[in-house]
Amino acid sequence: MSHLELASIDLAYGGHQVVRKLSLRLETGSIGCLLGPSGCGKTTVLRCIAGFEPVLAGEIRLDGQLVSGRDEHLPPEQRRIGMVFQDYALFPHLSIADNIGFGLRRLEPQQRRERVGELLRVVGLANQGHKYPHEMSGGQQQRVALARALAPRPSLLLLDEPFSNLDVELRERLSYEVRDIIKATNTTAILVTHDQNEAFAVADEIGIMNEGRIQQWDTPYNLYHRPGNRFVADFIGQGVFLQGVVLNDHQVRVELGTLNSAIPVECGIGCGNCGRDCTVSVLLRPDDVVHDDSSTLKAEVVHKAFRGADILYTLRLKSGAKVLSLVPSHHNHAIGERIGIRLDVDHVVTFHDGSDEAVRAVPVQGPVAVNR
Repeated sequence: MSHLELASIDLAYGGHQVVRKLSLRLETGSIGCLLGPSGCGKTTVLRCIAGFEPVLAGEIRLDGQLVSGRDEHLPPEQRRIGMVFQDYALFPHLSIADNIGFGLRRLEPQQRRERVGELLRVVGLANQGHKYPHEMSGGQQQRVALARALAPRPSLLLLDEPFSNLDVELRERLSYEVRDIIKATNTTAILVTHDQNEAFAVADEIGIMNEGRIQQWDTPYNLYHRPGNRFVADFIGQGVFLQGVVLNDHQVRVELGTLNSAIPVECGIGCGNCGRDCTVSVLLRPDDVVHDDSSTLKAEVVHKAFRGADILYTLRLKSGAKVLSLVPSHHNHAIGERIGIRLDVDHVVTFHDGSDEAVRAVPVQGPVAVNR
């Protein structure tokens, strides 16, 4: 039995449907994430789980108990759910210790002090309980908010854009810290964010949302390398589509060479093995296109984005099509320069022309062979 289960939930504001037949399952101790662009409905789903919004259809079950349904709505305070907000929502007139212990007023004073002390150690703020929120940095305040949410030992923890008020460097570091804290307490949690790096750093499973629906619920690795449709392929990471021609059951030819797949290539859903000359779109990520000075295949540098350790090059092929390549930054090439490249593809992902659904996300043992 799943710790959290959403089964075909709907929600609308007036005549505008925000969530459409959305389903997901999350196991005990797992961290899930709803990731998507602004307005896709991810925060609304979080509010439904918390009990702030009633569902129009479908069911939400928490640890097997029905908490939301067409004829059932358990109030938020009875759901044993902790929440961490993007603005922290700390009480400025209370000390850090009193903020963390705010939800523990039913405990005996000694039990309360012990629980607060335990959480201060867990979040790395031991001996700082006497301070006030304004004396803490943004990252420290976020950890206090997390400790306060964990204090009553919630059945589920919800995090709504928890790092959005922090600078980029601190956001990345804190996301790993938050994951470690949640895992150390064996808490089941759901994060809502529009930032892929946060989602990948924190979550075990991620649901990519668009227009009120989950497009794909999967591991970060599979979302990047085995996207289920074009929206997921476009939204996760960076990549381009090159037109390919199916040569046979195991080969697709693109401008950069012939990709050899480990299992038969299919050109269309329901049409079986593909015949020669059927066209598909092939997804290429920046890490699929490798800079190689010894390669006879050349491409023109039309744009470069310096990223410290790497440079993301936009390269124009002979046909005019463009690809991306992530290259160590000591290979510093000028705009207009022609550089050698080759393909090194671990997963061949193709889309049938005219369809948004992925035809095949091919898992292979070792790199896919590319023939010129």
